[in-house]
Amino acid sequence: MSGLYFEQFTVGQKFEHKVHRTVTETDNLLFSALTMNPAAIHLDAEYSKGTPYGRPLVNSVFTLGLLVGLSVYDTTFGTTIANLGFEEVKFPKPVFVGDTLRAETTVVAVRESQSRQDAGIVTFEHHAFNQRNEEVAWCRRAALMLKRPAS
Repeated sequence: MSGLYFEQFTVGQKFEHKVHRTVTETDNLLFSALTMNPAAIHLDAEYSKGTPYGRPLVNSVFTLGLLVGLSVYDTTFGTTIANLGFEEVKFPKPVFVGDTLRAETTVVAVRESQSRQDAGIVTFEHHAFNQRNEEVAWCRRAALMLKRPAS
């Protein structure tokens, strides 16, 4: 297990995640179809030629999922009990097929759980950047994290 336990997180702790991912057309088409999002801006290349971007945009919910997923191995893999919520999500730049995304995470809050003795709550800020180092997504996420098992 590579994830960290609640006690291993500190406010201000930063992670530059080593796993990067190039977004494919299949990612965008399949995710849009699986989530019942038929928006032409994601699926129709001819329609997209007439938009300000001139080509299809990658589904933003896919981008959000990829952003969080890129952070998992270094932070929460095997140690998360549950995601508690996303307080804020922003997409300052579009993502296109062929973009390679990387992620950075900062711990912004750490507190004991009031309802579970075996867990605490960690709030993360996740940032995604494309291959041009443009920020394409940002979110603040609260996760219920396991405490270290008693020895």
